[in-house]
Amino acid sequence: MTVISNTLRTLAGALVGPGLLAALLATTAAAETEMLDQVVAIVDDDVIMASELRERVETVTGNLEARGMELPPEDVLISETLDRLILDSIQMQMGERFGVRIPDAQLDAAMQRVAAQNGLSLEQFRLALEQQGRSYRAMRDNIRQEMVIQRVQMGNVNQRVEISDQEVKNFMTTEEGEKLIQPEYRIVHALLPVAEAAPEREAEASREQAETLAARIQAGESFQTVISEANETIPMSGGDLGWRKLDDLPSLFQDVAPSLTPGELADVFRSPSGFHLVYLADARGVGGETVSQTHARHILIKPTEILSDEKARELAAQLKARIEGGEDFSALAREYSEDIGTAAEGGDLGWSNPGQMVPAFENTMASTPLGEISDPVRTEFGWHIIEVLDRREKDMTEEVRVARVTEFLHQRKYDEELDAWLRKIRDEAFVDIK
Repeated sequence: MTVISNTLRTLAGALVGPGLLAALLATTAAAETEMLDQVVAIVDDDVIMASELRERVETVTGNLEARGMELPPEDVLISETLDRLILDSIQMQMGERFGVRIPDAQLDAAMQRVAAQNGLSLEQFRLALEQQGRSYRAMRDNIRQEMVIQRVQMGNVNQRVEISDQEVKNFMTTEEGEKLIQPEYRIVHALLPVAEAAPEREAEASREQAETLAARIQAGESFQTVISEANETIPMSGGDLGWRKLDDLPSLFQDVAPSLTPGELADVFRSPSGFHLVYLADARGVGGETVSQTHARHILIKPTEILSDEKARELAAQLKARIEGGEDFSALAREYSEDIGTAAEGGDLGWSNPGQMVPAFENTMASTPLGEISDPVRTEFGWHIIEVLDRREKDMTEEVRVARVTEFLHQRKYDEELDAWLRKIRDEAFVDIK
């Protein structure tokens, strides 16, 4: 919204005239006695009502106040809110023309995610909204609208974004790129404070205390448990530093972190502040990031109006029996498989990563012994028989780095193209502000 907001500010003077501001304020003032409404803008085939604008302004105001942010001048707030409503209207009309629909199941899942982000179940979230005087149905409608708009944006903007392999390679050699693909560490730290000028006897006693705690952790006790218990008698400080790139770690830990593997505790060491216990809770992007890949092939039989689901299953079972009887899998796949992407290749799926296939297919593939053929398994696509050809562990470190850079560059270009596209559709739309 930062890009959009900057755009809106440049339009503020043109969008809100004395008539519109007076109309909005008038309807707000009159709400105590009689609810008035009127059209404040015509947007192509849609209209925006004063009540709609007023409600959105109240929502924006409430959100800004809840975050402790300073409210902009009233005319700026109204103009920016109105232009956002205009852009929303344009995009919703595009969604209607394109036939964009959000299935209830997807909307339910989105509502559950919102509830979970607030640490609540869906029913608790509904009750919390009602206690705040807010409508669950209205929020559901708002989220549906946001999902429609997001799909319209992605459908129109993604096709304008291209990231070449050379762009990725060039960016990875820049200072910004090198930092982006730096390994990340999650360090948990505890400090047993000792003054730099403390007597040797006191320092040695503190070292022994730290070594005793370290021995317990190395023996398998939880770092958090050991330090929490020690805190009852020993004044210690520190905590979880969260995920940080190497350059963002305190300099004291920059040499230590790369030497550890996840779950390992560093040797106790001293600094001018005291004795440190440094535990590597996790790491990513450090190399050796392997995934278990499976090489398989399959034959897909789809039920049709002519071929019932049961008959499709029976055909898949018959093909399995024929292969086990000596017939060639590839030849039968070319003849019978209805997966147009792999049938010509004898059903060969190549190497697949975990999560790449639908769950029922992947679970069956994982449980099928090497060189054997599964019983028919049903997925949303139809009935499959699967032969597992090979399995391997593949180092994906470089692929992960390339994917991270590609995603970063794509998002940056997407934001730029989205801003340009929003300006374009706003300029092309018929907008009459009353």
